[in-house]
Amino acid sequence: MTKKIRCGWVGENKPHYEDYHDHEWSRPVHDDQKLFEMLILEGAQAGLNWETILKRRAGYQAVFKNFDIKKCARLTDAQLEEILQDERIIRNRLKVFSVRKNALAVLTIQKEFGSFDAYVWSFIGGKPRQNKWRSLSEVPAITQEAEALSKDLKKRGMSFVGPTIIYAYMQAIGMVNDHITDCFCYKESR
Repeated sequence: MTKKIRCGWVGENKPHYEDYHDHEWSRPVHDDQKLFEMLILEGAQAGLNWETILKRRAGYQAVFKNFDIKKCARLTDAQLEEILQDERIIRNRLKVFSVRKNALAVLTIQKEFGSFDAYVWSFIGGKPRQNKWRSLSEVPAITQEAEALSKDLKKRGMSFVGPTIIYAYMQAIGMVNDHITDCFCYKESR
């Protein structure tokens, strides 16, 4: 049996990473709830590695009501304080409280643009960018589009949406196809 070639960040013997890479990463997402989930998870990653967050994803889904935007927007201070005690997530006060703040901003964006999807994807013209990186060293950490989206999200009151986080978000939701060209997912994500 031929071994599948994956992007180098996946590593060896990490089934949770392989599953995420093979079935989610860099595949276009247009569901507002899923877009919100990935925004929160990418923000939670700030200062950490993705594996730390991926292993706690089920915990995040549980405490943040499966990332239902309206429910997250209605979280009280007391509920957020209780969430801060939950060991299934990264217990960082600013990150936990940013979930409500960011959910409120998403609700405002939905009213203005019709959907969070329409808003986010407008920053790249609605169509995924098909990059042709031969190695991980070629993949940028930030792009002009990520900087523009980050700046606009901050202007709308969001936090944990810096340009590096937003480029990782764009990769995660398939706004850009950053699978290396040798990766078996490269063509599948086009």
